[in-house]
Amino acid sequence: MSADAASATDRDRATVTGWGRTAPTAARLVRPRTYEEAVAAVRDCGARGGIPRGLGRAYGDAAQNAGGAVLDMTGLDRVHAIDADGGTVLCDAGVSLHRLMQVLLPLGWFVPVTPGTRQVTVGGAIGADIHGKNHHVSGSFSRHVLALELLTADGAIRTVRPGTPLFDATAGGMGLTGVILTATIRLQPVETSLMSVDTERARDLDDLLARLAATDHRYRYSVAWIDLLARGAATGRAVLTRGDHAPLEALPKGARARRDPLAFRTSRLPAAPAFVPEGLLGRTTVGLFNEFWYRKAPRARTGRLQRLSAFFHPLDGVPHWNRVYGRCGLVQYQFAVGYGQEEALRRIVRRVSQHRCPSFLAVLKRFGDADPGWLSFPVPGWTLALDVPAALPGLGALLDELDEEVAAAGGRVYLAKDSRLRPDLLAAMYPRLGDFRALRAELDPRGVFMSDLARRLRL
Repeated sequence: MSADAASATDRDRATVTGWGRTAPTAARLVRPRTYEEAVAAVRDCGARGGIPRGLGRAYGDAAQNAGGAVLDMTGLDRVHAIDADGGTVLCDAGVSLHRLMQVLLPLGWFVPVTPGTRQVTVGGAIGADIHGKNHHVSGSFSRHVLALELLTADGAIRTVRPGTPLFDATAGGMGLTGVILTATIRLQPVETSLMSVDTERARDLDDLLARLAATDHRYRYSVAWIDLLARGAATGRAVLTRGDHAPLEALPKGARARRDPLAFRTSRLPAAPAFVPEGLLGRTTVGLFNEFWYRKAPRARTGRLQRLSAFFHPLDGVPHWNRVYGRCGLVQYQFAVGYGQEEALRRIVRRVSQHRCPSFLAVLKRFGDADPGWLSFPVPGWTLALDVPAALPGLGALLDELDEEVAAAGGRVYLAKDSRLRPDLLAAMYPRLGDFRALRAELDPRGVFMSDLARRLRL
């Protein structure tokens, strides 16, 4: 290697981490701007392989590759075509959901599925097969993908469609089947950029589950914030928020929103500081926040109009909010268990409460029908996600115990948020794991696509 080439390699080397900031590793960062550059980057990955990366919102190590290459795909960010009559869009995989909302909302269309942040790319949305507050109605993101172009390990670009093994391996496959270059997505029609929102309080976990089971079918979007520090009779108390896209007729006459009903408005607060004292989000601080948040919520309120950004992505208004957990970072733990396994869910909530986990971002949702992706996360049932400081004493042992509980109940953890699952539990959680491994071995025998997650879990 020449001196110039060596220095260029050194300049491109970067420390990469997930949104949780828990396990940084060094990799060679490659930023392709064209499809040809993406093909060249895959061919030049080297012995440690490469992994595509979007905007870095996977919490764990899914988009890291220690000693290898990481392909930053955000340079491929073109919206190629919009069918405003049929409701589809063809775009590059590096386009963010934020950008799609900016482009599509004025035309009366919205993305079919969005997670708790719009700062994710289309490629990442497919690779993690993201879900949102509407899974019980709409399924996960890949259910709305009509076709995609996939750059595979041999340098070929393949058109992949639903119903094929390669599509099912790619949807939720965490970037390990290849680099998604483009996708054609079916969209959701809307009349306004506002939501009509109903809010109510649930006194405990059983009350919450009963409310969701009885009335969730009335709403397109549904989510419950849970106070995981509450104990005793209040264990699992929650604030339940549900809604749908507001029709034009719901906007008050003469209101600003009436003049421009499809305007995409967001708010932005100051960024979280780069250095936050350890222990800021301790049990006392989070306990006070949770008490305030539960008490301020209305016992029952219907029809409140709310911006899309406030309903779906409140934390996007605080840049770098993950910094508030301190330099040790955070762990987000998300699992799903099926209907009929409510007692397992109760045991887990009680155990987290008894451990006094200081989580102010704990949400519970209902999942609908499973999606076809072999490693897609949702199963019909319940899913709970919680953020906790990575430095919390005893956290590792607690989560290991929860993994065992989840696996015994036939459930699973979400790979896009995982940073510490043991590989021996993976097959029990994902029954199609053998098919995924076999297809990878056939499609990529040299291991061109590799990540820290794949090594840790032997994917």
